[in-house]
Amino acid sequence: MQTFSGLVSILTVFLWLGGNLVSPLRPICDLRVLDHFVREARDSEVIMRGCRGGCGVMKSYFVPLTSVDFAVWEHMDVTGQAVEVQTGLSLLDQALSNAMKTVSNSPLTSALDNNISNIHSLGQILHSLDLQARSTVLPDDSAPASAQTQEVSSLPELLQVQSSFLRGKVRLLLSAAPACQRQNS
Repeated sequence: MQTFSGLVSILTVFLWLGGNLVSPLRPICDLRVLDHFVREARDSEVIMRGCRGGCGVMKSYFVPLTSVDFAVWEHMDVTGQAVEVQTGLSLLDQALSNAMKTVSNSPLTSALDNNISNIHSLGQILHSLDLQARSTVLPDDSAPASAQTQEVSSLPELLQVQSSFLRGKVRLLLSAAPACQRQNS
C-alpha cells in the first residue's frame, strides 16, 4: 500500500509541475493507479447512499455510454479509442463539477472534488501515454445527447456511470496503450 501511495504522490507532482517539465512524461502504465481511482469512485457511491442531507438536487447530466461493443472497439484505432475515452472523461468532469455545485454535504463534496481531481489525473496519464485527444466538443447540459452519451437524472446514477466508465473503456484503453506495450517488450 505504501508503494501505491508513493505512486500517487509522484503522479501529483507531475500534475503540479504541469507543462514546466524539462523532459517528457514517462508513460504511466501501472493499472493500480486506475484501480485506486475506481475504488475512490465506488467509495463516493457509498457516501452518496449514506447521505441524509445536502446531497444535491435532482438534475439531468450528460455522461458517456459505458457499454462496450468489443467487436467495434477492437477494430477502432487507438486514436479513436483515446478520443472516446477523453470525451467521456470530459463529460464526467463537467457533470461532476455541475453536481458539486448542488451539494452542501461536506463528505460528499470532498468525495466529488476528489473524483474530479482523479479525472484530471487520468487526463495526465493519457498525456503521458501520448493518448490525449487534441480537443473535445462537449454538449452543455441543455444540448441533446449524442450517440456516445446518455442522460442520467440523479447523482447516484452519475457516480455509477463514472465507476463503470473507469472499469470499462478507460481500463481497455490503458491496458492496450502502445507506450505500455513497448515498455513491457
